[in-house]
Amino acid sequence: MNKAQLIDSVASQANLSKADASRAVDALVSSVSSSLRDGDQVSIVGFGTFTVKHRAARMGRNPRTGETIQIAATNVPGFKAGKALKEAVN
Repeated sequence: MNKAQLIDSVASQANLSKADASRAVDALVSSVSSSLRDGDQVSIVGFGTFTVKHRAARMGRNPRTGETIQIAATNVPGFKAGKALKEAVN
């Protein structure tokens, strides 16, 4: 499912226009992104938890040349599925 399909699904399930559903999906994505940028976690009961994980600096290898390179530390988003989502998938 891509974003357009998600908007269509939200519009039909919530009995909204596609424009309203699009604004709702965009607001959700923006709110989650903003919270993660601030270092907070976002928990949606029954769905899952979005977190920011720190990835430490490490040594890597350039696959083309075989040269050893330094890979900088970075923060990456993470997601842990909630119990209800896991049960729905299985």
